[in-house]
Amino acid sequence: MGMSISFENAIQQTQDLLSQIEFLDAKTITQKFTELVSTENGARGFFVTYLTSDLSHREYPSLEVITALKTSPIFVNELLVKNLAMSTAMVIYHRSQGDKENAQGSEKVQEKTGQLIKQLLSPALGEKLQQLATSLNTGQGEYQAFLERWGYDNYQRQAIAEIIQPFLQ
Repeated sequence: MGMSISFENAIQQTQDLLSQIEFLDAKTITQKFTELVSTENGARGFFVTYLTSDLSHREYPSLEVITALKTSPIFVNELLVKNLAMSTAMVIYHRSQGDKENAQGSEKVQEKTGQLIKQLLSPALGEKLQQLATSLNTGQGEYQAFLERWGYDNYQRQAIAEIIQPFLQ
């Protein structure tokens, strides 16, 4: 613990772990994922890799992953909210470009992120989703800078509002 890890290194470690997952015991898997998501770079690298990986639905999301993610709500909640918003916006962008393949890739990330949110939904995560909804509705608040930075248009904002709706209390 306490080891600082680079974003690139976290991606590599996640890839290695996912490729070995069937040969490791649950305790080892949970421990390794817990270590990864305990830092911001580690958590970012984990999500980039995990959400785009080709794990079968049977393996996704595993109890070990859910257990590990629960240990680091500060990084995990923020990244889940942003990944859901970004993948949703990218589905619309790729479709508008007639890019079916990338649209499907973004849909996969969107679906996986939604599944994780469903399993990890807590008051703290719910509050972050509510903050995103507020920024979408009012043009201000916690997530306004994020929305502006990516320059999402009205269609994208509408789609994000719709996808987070079921999770709002």
